Amino acid sequence: MTSVDTSQKTDLKSLTKTELSDFCSELGLPRFRTDQIFQWLYQKGASSFEEMTNLSKDLRTKLNEVAYINRIQLSDQQKSKDGTIKFLFKLADEDKDYKVEAVLIPDFYDDGVANRLTVCVSSQVGCVFGCAFCATGKMGFFRNLSHGEVVDQVQYINEISLKEYDKKITNIVYMGMGEPLHNYKTVVNSASIIADPLGTELSPKRITVSTVGLTKQIKKLADDEEPFNLAISLHAPSDEKRDKIMPINSSMNLESLEEAVRHYYRKTERPITYEYLLFDEFNDSKEDARNLARIVKWAPSKVNIIMYNNVAGVALHRAREERLNKFMKELSRNEVRATVRRSRGDDIDAGCGQLAIREGTPRGKTIAK
Repeated sequence: MTSVDTSQKTDLKSLTKTELSDFCSELGLPRFRTDQIFQWLYQKGASSFEEMTNLSKDLRTKLNEVAYINRIQLSDQQKSKDGTIKFLFKLADEDKDYKVEAVLIPDFYDDGVANRLTVCVSSQVGCVFGCAFCATGKMGFFRNLSHGEVVDQVQYINEISLKEYDKKITNIVYMGMGEPLHNYKTVVNSASIIADPLGTELSPKRITVSTVGLTKQIKKLADDEEPFNLAISLHAPSDEKRDKIMPINSSMNLESLEEAVRHYYRKTERPITYEYLLFDEFNDSKEDARNLARIVKWAPSKVNIIMYNNVAGVALHRAREERLNKFMKELSRNEVRATVRRSRGDDIDAGCGQLAIREGTPRGKTIAK
């Protein structure tokens, strides 16, 4: 990576579209230049001003004097036997070796042609919330990503998707490293850029933001009228069990979550998805299913039952098939709309709860005891 003196320059990837417009105005540029530069940054993936060939040479020189383009760099890439691809990206911090992971998850038609191509993006280096089952949570928290760093993940993986499958990505989930709503501004700004016609141009209906249950931010999503889908990582249907595996529940319990969910639906009229990792003999009983059914009735919703990818050092394990079947039957009896998501990419540690940077990384901040 080439070293750039950025002390007196503006990182254009740190600016929202409105801020980029203001920046261009201060340089005396006409309005259409904002769209041109924005498109180069967020659709064409430019790493330098020299690549912006529809700008005059003088303008490119001028931009180079006052601004720079910060891009993450691919550090490693692994492909699972099921087609899932995991990417390790290095961030541009000069004094830190910060890295994040992102995943491309393909679903195929029976003839082998790619159908859905979902990108799971990271929003933070590590995570502060310390869920007992999560490898990322064991890292602790180091820093938030910028919206440019999030979009870079999507942009790079979209290029790989076009090469591998001759098709753009179809869906994005903020379910990688980090708690997305703990980095609210970045997540909202990056999702807006991804949905922009001059960005990846992905419909907001195909973008899902996940949370462990940050109630204030759930309400804010609704009040800000953000058009993206909401998924809640529930993983246990009672305060007693949730307290054991999710430290956040001690300050934001199911009662406060119910209030936030009802507020969200009242304001948006959009259904909610609950993510529910099924752990053997912990949250997979008939009683658990009935308790989950009561939660689902807070607002129109569906449940994704996720078969857990075992993580080293974690006592919880994936539920056995017979317990899964009984659990699903009980949900059906209680009229819960639920689907089972099978493990993907677990042979390369790319599955749900497995993303983490392990190579000599010290532990960051955490609320876990």
